[in-house]
Amino acid sequence: MNIGLIAHDSKKKLMQNFCIAYRGILCKHELYATGTTGRLIEEVTNLTIHKYLAGSLGGEQQLGSQIEQNQIDLLIFLREPINPKSHEPDVNQAIRLCDMHNIPLATNLATAELLIKSLDRGDMEWREFYK
Repeated sequence: MNIGLIAHDSKKKLMQNFCIAYRGILCKHELYATGTTGRLIEEVTNLTIHKYLAGSLGGEQQLGSQIEQNQIDLLIFLREPINPKSHEPDVNQAIRLCDMHNIPLATNLATAELLIKSLDRGDMEWREFYK
């Protein structure tokens, strides 16, 4: 499965910790991330991440293009819901694309954990048929 990873600046450490905790599951899949998030995850997990540009420089659009082409099976976008900075990726675009293309999306840690555990159990195999 292809997993997309995006994190607003205030959530990057949380994303690193999430990827450390679920490294055993994530290592079985292809991982795609915006530039800075991908680099930070690689530094602490040694996972291989396909990195795009930084989110504010077009990385979110690059990942969005993959979503539009049905090449992402699950997206984890840990976002700052109260005060996102103007240079951070726009969460609404990611949500819209995931809704349009029926791609599971987590925007917080609780949902991310549910989706990762579901992935590990094999509950996401329907994505292979959906493609």
